Amino acid sequence: MKSTSTSYDGARAEIGIIGGSGLYAFVDSSATVEVDTPFGAPSDPLTIGEVAGRSVAFLPRHGRDHRLPPHQVNYRANLWALRTVGVRQVIAPCAVGSLRAEHDAGSVVVPDQVVDRTWGRAHTYYDEPGAVVHIPFADPYCPTGRRAALDTGRRRGLDPVDGGTLVVVNGPRFSSRAESRWHQAQGWAVVGMTAMPEAALARELALCFTSVALVTDLDAGVEQGEGVTHEEVLRVFAANIEKVRSLLFDVVAELPSGDDDCPCRHSLDGLKLPFDLP
Repeated sequence: MKSTSTSYDGARAEIGIIGGSGLYAFVDSSATVEVDTPFGAPSDPLTIGEVAGRSVAFLPRHGRDHRLPPHQVNYRANLWALRTVGVRQVIAPCAVGSLRAEHDAGSVVVPDQVVDRTWGRAHTYYDEPGAVVHIPFADPYCPTGRRAALDTGRRRGLDPVDGGTLVVVNGPRFSSRAESRWHQAQGWAVVGMTAMPEAALARELALCFTSVALVTDLDAGVEQGEGVTHEEVLRVFAANIEKVRSLLFDVVAELPSGDDDCPCRHSLDGLKLPFDLP
C-alpha cells in the first residue's frame, strides 16, 4: 500500500484558496512553501500569508504559468498539500460557462450541486486493495462556506446566484453545441472543467470545500454565435479579477474560526481509514 507519511514542520494556514494566476501576489507577508505528498507534487509551491487577519495558503490550480490543462492537474496532491499545512476550509474559485441565458458573463454563482463527467483522473485517495472507503457526498459543498460567499457577495452588490448544479467536463476542449444543449436540458446551471474530482477529494480529507464560480461566457448551446473561445474566457476573467479577489478576501474574513461542528469535518467519522491523514 502507498506510504502516506508526510513530514512537515513549516508555516501553517487555516484556510486554503485554490485559484488562478494573479491572486497569490496579494497575500500579505507571504512565504513560499514546498510540500511533498505521497501523490506527487502539487501544481506549484504554496504561498502562505495573511488575509484579513487570517492565515491563508494559496495554490494556483494550473500552476503560476498556467501550464497544466484541467485533465493533468494533480488534484490529489493539491488537496493533500493544503491539509498538510493545516488547512481545513477551502475556497475554490473557477471559471465556468453559463447554461442559462440569465447568468451572463461576469455573474457569480455559488453552486450547491455537482455532476461529474470527467474521466481518466485520479478520483480518490482510497484506490488500493484493502482501502475501500465510501464517503457521503450527497451535498458536495460546505454549508458554512456557501453562506459566507453568498452573504459577502450580497453585501458587495454582486447579486450572487444561490445554488445550481455545476457540471464538470473533462476538457481541455469546450462542449459541442449538442452537449451543451443536453446539459441545459438536464436543468444544470453552469459548466466547468476543474471542480471534480477536487470537491470529492476534499470530502475524502474531511475538508470544508466551497466553489465560487465566475461566469465567463454563455455555453455553446445557449448562444448562437461561433461558441466560446479560450481567449474570451481569459479576457472576461481578467476583466473581473479584482472583483473575484475582493470577494474571496471578504469571504476569508467571514469564515468562522475552528468550525468543528460543520458536517464536512465529520465526513470520515466512523470510517476505518487505511492510513493516517496529515
